[in-house]
Amino acid sequence: MKINITHNNTIAKTIIFPLLDNEYLAENLSKIAKHVGLNAEHLQQDFKAGLKESLILYGNQEGLEKVYLLGLGKSPKQIDFVKAFRSFFYNSKKKLPKNVGLKLKMAGLEAYTEFIVNGICLADYEVGVYKTEQKKVADFFSEEAVLEIQVTESTIETVEKSAKIGHEMAETQARIMALVDAPANFKYPQKIAEFAIESGEKYGFDVKVFDEKQCLELGLHALLAVGRGSTENPARFIVMEYNASQENVKKIGLVGKGVTFDTGGISIKGSASMSYMKSDMGGAGAVLGTLEMVAKLKLPVHLIGVIPCTENCVDGNALKPSEVISSYSGKTIEVIDTDAEGRLVLADGLSYIKKNFEPDVIIDLATLTGNCISALGYVAAGLLSNNDILANKLLEISQLTGEKLWRLPLWDDYKDMMNSDIADIKNLSSAPLAGAITAAKFLEVFIDGHTNWAHLDIAGLAFGDSEFAKMKSGTAYGVNLLTTWLREIN
Repeated sequence: MKINITHNNTIAKTIIFPLLDNEYLAENLSKIAKHVGLNAEHLQQDFKAGLKESLILYGNQEGLEKVYLLGLGKSPKQIDFVKAFRSFFYNSKKKLPKNVGLKLKMAGLEAYTEFIVNGICLADYEVGVYKTEQKKVADFFSEEAVLEIQVTESTIETVEKSAKIGHEMAETQARIMALVDAPANFKYPQKIAEFAIESGEKYGFDVKVFDEKQCLELGLHALLAVGRGSTENPARFIVMEYNASQENVKKIGLVGKGVTFDTGGISIKGSASMSYMKSDMGGAGAVLGTLEMVAKLKLPVHLIGVIPCTENCVDGNALKPSEVISSYSGKTIEVIDTDAEGRLVLADGLSYIKKNFEPDVIIDLATLTGNCISALGYVAAGLLSNNDILANKLLEISQLTGEKLWRLPLWDDYKDMMNSDIADIKNLSSAPLAGAITAAKFLEVFIDGHTNWAHLDIAGLAFGDSEFAKMKSGTAYGVNLLTTWLREIN
């Protein structure tokens, strides 16, 4: 699909009018009624412009076939534009022709072009890529299709830039959603490494992949311990680096949990939802997507992404409860539960990025605890941070992008819950409560005193229910959140 930005009237025979529920709604509906030859009063009664509300009209004028009205509600946020347009175009794409006009000019929506285009382009993503009977690409998303966006003449240059960002964001988000949705036999540590290498070569950032022998030489003992039960798909440690090569830019470190499938190990999970554990690399997906977007946008930042990547499987060699293992930091860990493996691989990732890069900010993301879902449901991810300025900024941006965060305490009151009698720390508290917090207290040990760190527990958000799939599917949670934050920090 090609996107054309114009201030002229579109030649398309199918037109979409997005409308806000504000003081101009009646006036705008009257203009549309006149345009299509309908009674304005009737149209005002039938359409109230609620969020995602839509109405189809058939044109009476020569050359005009269909008019769609799309409601955006009273005071939509960025994410509301994404949701409304993705929903409309996903549900309508089989009906839409190759040439469609979108009038932003009437309602003065040019400033929201990035989010509108992002939503439209996300509507192209389909989960069922492994079905033998592939669905035909909708005419609207074919290579020959054209979306004409009508704006005021003075905004054309700005709108073109915004539309490009929205499209590129959707492209990367769709790639990450597809990666998270991929089943375990199509997605294992080496495949994640190949994805990173391909992305780096295409968009311009460096990628280093350490195999299991090199991981041992580096001293990534916690990562290797988790991967011991996976005999066919050994661990990989992926380090990505984008450097804008400009002076006085912030150095940011991201660490993403990359467990491509999690059986729980010897502390095996129940079978009811184990199939969803293909999504346990959602944190890695967020880091991959953010590196890709930052490189695409050429942001003025020095960004390092680290992904400790492994499977957590059941085997005679698998890590056993009660074992004491070492880590990259040199600290010893008593393994209470092998299903608390994410924090083990993150421990090595955090220690590595702190020691070798000394970033100004460190953020880790992980589908880490069911306890966080118990606390926040599927609405918000948990945010735990030792820096109020960082935490408050992430909270603010999360409300805009719709990737909501809610801050949980990181008080030292919880620290003793991770004490071990025989090692420096244990990987799971014996108390069946505050699990998301005690997991963060565990990770805090491995940042080696860094004072600008945030941990995002995205267990309930990286993979979830939506109108776009019959089962749970990938969301690319964190890609837009982190990219938006990085666009604002310099």
